[in-house]
Amino acid sequence: MQSVYARPTMMTVDQIVEEARGWPCDQVAELVDHLTLSLHQRIEPEVEEAWRQESRRRVAEIESGQVTAVPGEGVSRRVRQIAGR
Repeated sequence: MQSVYARPTMMTVDQIVEEARGWPCDQVAELVDHLTLSLHQRIEPEVEEAWRQESRRRVAEIESGQVTAVPGEGVSRRVRQIAGR
C-alpha cells in the first residue's frame, strides 16, 4: 500500500533563489533574517567570544581616533573599481 502523503522533492539552491525573486522584498528580508540567525546560532562559543572582543577592539580604535572609519559607499566604489565594474 502506497502512502497517501507524497514526500516533497527537495529544491536546489538555485530553485529556491529563483522562487524568492518573485517574493515581496519584506518576505525576502525575513527569509534572510531567519537564515542568518540560524547560522549565528551554530557558531561555537569561543568563536563568538573572539568576534565580540575583536569588535570591541575595533570600536575602541575608532573612538580613540587611532583609526578612521571609511564610509561603506566609498568601500563599495573602490571594490567596483578594482573589479572593473
